[in-house]
This record gives sequence, C-alpha cells and structure tokens, in this order.
Amino acid sequence: MGKKIEVDSATKALGVKLGVMCFSVDKKPAMNDHYLKVYNEALYKIKAKLLIDIKTLENLKSHPVVRAYRDFYWKIGIDPTKTRPAGEALARRLLSGKGIDAIEPVVDAGNLASAETMVSIGLYDVNKLPGNLKLTISNGGEKFYPIGKDEEILPKGLPILLSKDVVVHLFPHRDSRLTSIDIDSRVVLGLAAGVPGISDELLIHALNRILVYMQTLGITYKICLQPNIII
Repeated sequence: MGKKIEVDSATKALGVKLGVMCFSVDKKPAMNDHYLKVYNEALYKIKAKLLIDIKTLENLKSHPVVRAYRDFYWKIGIDPTKTRPAGEALARRLLSGKGIDAIEPVVDAGNLASAETMVSIGLYDVNKLPGNLKLTISNGGEKFYPIGKDEEILPKGLPILLSKDVVVHLFPHRDSRLTSIDIDSRVVLGLAAGVPGISDELLIHALNRILVYMQTLGITYKICLQPNIII
C-alpha cells in the first residue's frame, strides 16, 4: 500500500483500534440493470436476516454492536440518536422498508458489509492520501470536507484520522470527500472502526465481507494487504 498507519497513545486511551486492509481493483462492473438487480438481491437477503435476528427498529438500539458504537459516541460527546453510527443507519434504512441507493461498486460493497455486520466501515482512495495515516485527537481548527456537505472547522478533542494535514475521517462515522472512492479509484484502503465492545474477530469479518460482496457485484481485485488489526 505504501502508507503507514498508526493509532497514537491519546486515541488508544479511548479503547479504539482499526481493522485494516488494502486491495487493488482490476475491473468494475457497469452499473446497469443487471448490476442493480444483483445489488438489490443482496440488500434483500441482508434485510431478511435483520428481520429474523432483530425483528424491529425498536430492538436495533439494543443490539450489542449498535450498543457499543452508541456508548462510544456518548463518550466522545456525540448524540447517537441524532448522528447515527454508520452501520446502524444502514440497517435502520432496511428495517424501516427503505432501500440503500447504489453509489459506486466498491462503495456499494462496503455499504452491504456495514449493513450486514453493523460495523462502521470506511473506504479510501490510496492515491488521494497525501501521506501516512495517524488516528489521533483533534487539536481544534482542523478543516474537514465531509461528503455531501460544506467545509467544517473541527473543535478540539475529536478522534480523527489524518493523512498529513488532511482529515480523512471523523472516527468512527464521517468521511472526507477529498479521499473518497470514485469510479476511477483503483487502490483502496478499507478500515473497520473498532471501539470498546467490538471484537477483533468482528472487525476482520466485516472487512472480509466487503471482499465477498465485491465478488458478488462483479468486481475483480487483488489483495495488497490482508485484513488485520492495528491497535
């Protein structure tokens, strides 16, 4: 991958860790009717499993994975009833009868894996990362360019993923448009956000499910870095 990733001591004190992998994409499928049929079938199977395992929206907040992320959100000063953990938000859409729009094949595979496992997952274009990566605590004043929203100036004390001076990710829930995946992205860093209560095994499983869903959607790829844990 050519980039080093570290979790600094201040962030380790919060009990966080990262599941990490990297892959290169050889070919992406056209997002035609066949692709959408395959994608929606995968969504349907995830929804069916959620309905068996969780049954109702009311039960979702008590799921151990959702509970772990919600507890962490409260710990870092984010209200999870207003800003949903990413995996919970996706599962919530399926349980409430809404779909999850197809965006781009690699992103779609990540969303499917996150909806299924409820693990917060981030995918980043390695060629857009200006340097090594560090999960650290914001000093305050950093600029963040979230996907779909205007520039923000960050307060002090938030866990963030930095690549040089670029805020790649607000851990564990928002990504920057500066390093996001697009149709031309060919080398991808995948991260699974670990918080207290989320096992290493689940983080690795969530990353492997991305690979499974890429195969399902017709993406051909090569592994650059096998799924592993950084603490």
